[in-house]
Amino acid sequence: MLMRFRTITLAITGAVTSLGWHLPLMAQGGIVDLTRLSNYANQPIPDYILKDNTGNGGNANPITDIGATLGRVLFYDKRLSRNDTISCASCHQQEHAFGDPDTASTGVSGTTGRHSMRLINARFSRESKFFWDERAATLEAQSTQPIHDHIEMGFSDRDGDPSFTDLVTKLSLIEEYKVLFTAVYGGPGIDEDRIQKALAQFVRSIQSFDSKYDIGRSVIGNDDDPFTNFTDEENSGKALFLRAPGDGGADCASCHQPPEFDIAPFSGNNGIISAIGGGNDFTVTRSPSLRDTVDTSGIPHGGFMHDASLPTLSDVINHYNSIPTNNEGLDARLARIGRSGDQGQQLNLTQTEKDNLVAFLKTLTGNAVYVDPKWSNPFDANNSLQVIVLPMDTDHLIFTGSGTSREVTVNAQAVPLIDYVFQTSSDLVNWTSTNITAPVSGALTMTVAAPEGTGKQFYRYIYIPES
Repeated sequence: MLMRFRTITLAITGAVTSLGWHLPLMAQGGIVDLTRLSNYANQPIPDYILKDNTGNGGNANPITDIGATLGRVLFYDKRLSRNDTISCASCHQQEHAFGDPDTASTGVSGTTGRHSMRLINARFSRESKFFWDERAATLEAQSTQPIHDHIEMGFSDRDGDPSFTDLVTKLSLIEEYKVLFTAVYGGPGIDEDRIQKALAQFVRSIQSFDSKYDIGRSVIGNDDDPFTNFTDEENSGKALFLRAPGDGGADCASCHQPPEFDIAPFSGNNGIISAIGGGNDFTVTRSPSLRDTVDTSGIPHGGFMHDASLPTLSDVINHYNSIPTNNEGLDARLARIGRSGDQGQQLNLTQTEKDNLVAFLKTLTGNAVYVDPKWSNPFDANNSLQVIVLPMDTDHLIFTGSGTSREVTVNAQAVPLIDYVFQTSSDLVNWTSTNITAPVSGALTMTVAAPEGTGKQFYRYIYIPES
């Protein structure tokens, strides 16, 4: 079913008092308020987190609050699929660490050939390539490949599918996107590059650094010493994770180096070579971060590996403890220990050591990433985006005159030739409205009497689509 917007209000809202500029409380449900943007660009990152695969020293496509906000809307909008049924979030669900509990994710024309990878901390890695087989050189390139895919979102331009150009046309006819793209890029034009940049900013913003591990790491200042907030089992598991086999460890850190727990670049496959649906898949050389492999209750977000063939962390540890075969593409670090003929790595861990490793891996799960609204679905239960509020600051107000002759001119940049309504209110409940059409330049301007003394007045330009 085509999603329709019930009541969309794009507003610039402010209040002028003798104390200066004020913003009203943001309403709830299906709202993106661009006057009170969520913090995507300047989230706290621990000083021990140093890896960033954004490119150009992190400056190739830096996260901005407004850009990631557009990315969030695109990420959750099912209209980016051929039949309006699948969004990026359909396969990358917030409650599952932006992964999918199903072995294969459902698309518009079937199911995916690999398990959907968790997206948490995708930015914080030495590896700059994406997908299990690293076929995308950047996150930007990755972000629209599912849209191009015949099975996933269906703008493949083959087998009767429309093309990506058709998607651009589709989105360009939606006035809400004209306003959003204008807010981000200064004009309503939509193309794949702009979509990629916004989606990549949103995904890069998804971070998790409030785990039990992070609490301990911030106190101790290094990974080698025992953490004071860990149990004996968790500290033993951490030591096993870090140490080489010759030193009584499991050498996990050689491929998943803390504190990011990312995948090392130029890795081979890990010995799991089966493909969903049968056959072999030797090209998988990437993995998500080991952070948030389980939820806050310790329950996995579906099966592990590209084929979801390992249901639990214990199964994962058992695999690495005794890799059954040494295939041609097996990572050298997994073939170098205890190798005999076609056999891979043999660690000979005890059951207690395996349990301790699992206990440590569970300390890498955070909390806020599962509930923070800035990463949540902006649409309401009816797939409607009720309100979008345009950005504004004090530079948009120009005061002239004094006393009873005091006036304020309220300026805003809007989408050219679209009808808006200018509104004023003293209580945020009752509004006086004046219709205004944005000129070719898109510059909205309205001059009205300003409040005297401590009088309070709110102003906004709103966009209301035709019913």
